[in-house]
Amino acid sequence: MFSRRVQQRVRQFVTLIMRPLAQLGITPNTLTLVGLVISLVTAGVIAQGYLLVGGLLVLFAGIFDMFDGALARARNASTTFGAFLDSTLDRYSESIILFGLFWYALQARTLHENLWPFLNEQSWMLNAIYIAVVGSFMVSYAKARAEGLGLECKTGLLARPERVIILAIGLITGTVIWAVLLLAVFSNFTAIERIAHIWRVTRQLELARTVSKAGDFPSEKQSSAEAGTQFIAPANLPEALNTDEGIEPSIQPVRTSVPPFNRSVQQE
Repeated sequence: MFSRRVQQRVRQFVTLIMRPLAQLGITPNTLTLVGLVISLVTAGVIAQGYLLVGGLLVLFAGIFDMFDGALARARNASTTFGAFLDSTLDRYSESIILFGLFWYALQARTLHENLWPFLNEQSWMLNAIYIAVVGSFMVSYAKARAEGLGLECKTGLLARPERVIILAIGLITGTVIWAVLLLAVFSNFTAIERIAHIWRVTRQLELARTVSKAGDFPSEKQSSAEAGTQFIAPANLPEALNTDEGIEPSIQPVRTSVPPFNRSVQQE
């Protein structure tokens, strides 16, 4: 949803903030683990029903999530394992916070939601949280699987920053069900959108390979076509007897001195 220019500006700003911290010897992986602890605290706060404080902590946890990458860029210490650990713990952090919200909805007898016109708020909340968790994982998995195949897949409405902001606004304003419903619908829509994007990309690649193969060997295809239409005359046609090539007969004359066959006889 956010443009790449906005994302780059935010990354540059956070990197400037983290440069003084980079001189203290703190590693990016340490910040990643601290972010997971903050998510655990946030989930506990939400589970106890302190939704306003939980919403603020969700925002703080979302901002803190960018610190490890910014610190890695500031220290010029980006590693493959660091990127893997960051992505993996992000999935844990998001699912832990949603589990805290699930626990709150499961324990609460009545939910006082603003602008919610339907009954059975608890059932709506629990089902929406489950669908939102599935959608969140599918969005991340679609991107990771595409990158594992060597394809870029950053398209879609709800990436992680957008999901964090929507959930935080819902907790702060008391419209949690609406926020979780938005997450449930648009996160799965984003996963489907990424599937369609990869389908279009792979279709274009396969078409390009087909065209490339068709243009590489035209002479061989032409010679094969000519060989397939070549006419071979049968050997038993009468016209073959009139050719210039000498044909050896199957019966040859043999000389003998026995009368009355002293001239010639025919031998099979």
